[in-house]
Amino acid sequence: MSKPVQYITNEQGERVGVLLDWNTYSLLANPLGLDDECLVGLSVDELKALASCKLAVNEQTRLDDLVARNAESLLCTDEVAELDDLLMKVDQLTILKTRARYTLKCLEKSKTAA
Repeated sequence: MSKPVQYITNEQGERVGVLLDWNTYSLLANPLGLDDECLVGLSVDELKALASCKLAVNEQTRLDDLVARNAESLLCTDEVAELDDLLMKVDQLTILKTRARYTLKCLEKSKTAA
């Protein structure tokens, strides 16, 4: 097993460089990459856009209609399946938005810690 940190010295014995094992380097280079909940590879602007996105207007309108009609038990089998599909999309979108906000907070913390 390699040491996490090794130093490179000049002829006078002064430390002039450092060698890191891959895990230590990865942690320093991209601390978010070690957190499975963080969305890596996206810019801050992309994360902000994702964190604030919404369901498409036509899908939101259809969802509102299906929810209202479902409350009155007026949906046919196909519409129930469509409602379930739209609700699944909303759930997945909510998870992505939450992960984007979480990633932004982690980035903010890493900036203040540096």
